[in-house]
This record gives sequence, C-alpha cells and structure tokens, in this order.
Amino acid sequence: MGRYIIQRLVLTIPTIFAISIVSFVIIQLPPGDFLTAYIATLESGGQVIDQAQIDALRSQYGLGEPLYVQYFKWISGILAGDFGYSFQWQRPVSELIGERMLMTVILSVASLLLVWAISLPIGIYSAVKQYSVGDYFFTFVSFIGLGVPNFLLALVLMWWAYTQLGMSVGGLFSQQYADAPWSSARVIDLLAHLWIPAIVLAIGGIAGLIRIMRANLLDELPRLYVTTARAKGMKEGRLVLKYPVRVALNPFVSTIGWTLPGLVSGSIIVSVVLNLPTTGPMLLTALQSQDMYLAGAILLLLSVLTVIGTLISDILLAWLDPRIRFN
Repeated sequence: MGRYIIQRLVLTIPTIFAISIVSFVIIQLPPGDFLTAYIATLESGGQVIDQAQIDALRSQYGLGEPLYVQYFKWISGILAGDFGYSFQWQRPVSELIGERMLMTVILSVASLLLVWAISLPIGIYSAVKQYSVGDYFFTFVSFIGLGVPNFLLALVLMWWAYTQLGMSVGGLFSQQYADAPWSSARVIDLLAHLWIPAIVLAIGGIAGLIRIMRANLLDELPRLYVTTARAKGMKEGRLVLKYPVRVALNPFVSTIGWTLPGLVSGSIIVSVVLNLPTTGPMLLTALQSQDMYLAGAILLLLSVLTVIGTLISDILLAWLDPRIRFN
C-alpha cells in the first residue's frame, strides 16, 4: 500500500508540471496582453499614450520578452513561493488569492461531503428497494437535479431564503465579518451562510452519484457470493453493507477525480451569482483583463485540486480493493 501511494505521488510531479505549461499557454492564447487591454481602456476614456510610455510599461511588466522566458520566470517564482504580480490589482498574486482560495476549498469540500452523505444512502436504498415508490421518487428527483442549472437553482434559493426566512444569502459572511480576522464568531457566521452555495453545488453531484451507486449495486446484488451469504443466514442489512456495497463503491469512489474539479468549476458561475468571495469572480476578471500572472496562478491551483482529487480517489480505491495496489 505504501509503495503504491509513493508511486502515485511521484506521478503527480510531471502531471503538475505539464498542467503549469498548459495553464500558461492558455492565458497567452488571446491576442494582445494586459498592456493592450489597459491602453484600450485608457483610450476609451479619452486619454492618449505615446509610444515611449507604452514601451516603458511593456518593459516594466516584462511583456516584451519571449513566451518561454516569461514562463520560466513565472514557474521559478512559484517554486520559490512567489506567484507573480497582478497588473490589474497592483499587488502580489499571493496576497490576492490567499483567502479566496481557502474559501473555494472550504466550499468545494463542504459540497463534496454533502454529495457523499446524501447520495450514498439514497443510492443503496434505491437499489435494495428497486421499483418501489421511494426508488421512483428519488429517480425523478435525480433527473431534475441533473437537468436544472446551478445558477438557476442559486437564484431560486436566494429568493426563497430572502422571502421566507428573511435572510440575505449573498456572500459567505455578514457585513461585520467580511474583513474581520478569523475567530469563532466568524466561523459560525461562515457556517450560517455556507449552506445555500454548498447545496447548489452539491445538487448535480448528488443526482449523478445516486444513479451511479444504484446501478453499481444492482449489478452486485444478484451475484453468487451474495446468494451464498444469504443462504448462510446472514442478516440482510449486514450482508448488503459488508459485501456488495463495498464492491459497488469502487466506481463510486473513482468519481472523486471528476466530482471535485466539477464542483470547483461549477463554483465559478455560482460565485458570480451569489457574490461569493472565492476565486471564481477573480478568475473571470483576470481572464477578461488578461492579467496573466493572476489568471495563471488560479488556473494552476485549481488544476492542482483536480490532481489531488484524483490522487485521493486512487488511494481510496487501493484501500477498498487490494487487487488495485497488488496489480
């Protein structure tokens, strides 16, 4: 098991390196750069900039150097803990994305735990009680959850919470805690505002994993090992949880690799709708203004979360199924 985990950890190094190259190339694909967009903004406001000033700005931001030189400067700074400088915000990138990345991780992990806590028991119930009223009900709800866009559900829940509960759910903190230092009161305030965005992000994942768990378990229940255990007098509830559920969890666990990045990418739209202090709105602004160091750092960190999600799923699969780590 330890050797398997070490192998998976070693494989993440070239993966992250390749991701860093792709992230940097992607943010360089649109024509122009931050300086081009900045000059266009100034000219639209009636200001005139001469060529000498443009050259000075280009030299200041290092935008006149070849792409590979810019990349190696950027990745070398990241390895040293420096994510670069945000042209738009005029601040180091690490200062900008620190708490926003923390909020993104908290929101994603809360949504992922909610997905598992709800979809696992419902998926087991739907398989064990196949074609029952409850199974049809959860199937119907799952299809609705898969079909309704996250941003639309966010708007509906915002309206419902405001009209029925009398609370504003925009943001993750109340006004008095938005810029306050961390304390127990601020954590409680965060939890009070976290439930709506967590539900919005979890709905699609819950609906999908219910269907996956139901289908996996239905494949295992007719197997001979289940019939044999039942013939030996093992209680049905213990039998289902001990044998077929554990086998059916393999594909279920492997979905962490795409569920976690799916939650993160879905949080971008939801964050804009709900005005959440996560990386989503900042990434959108950085891409629009071609603030390459800020956009590149956010894309890289979100991609690292994807790699971590895949690593976690691989480790859990090896723990559940010894054949994976031995083969």
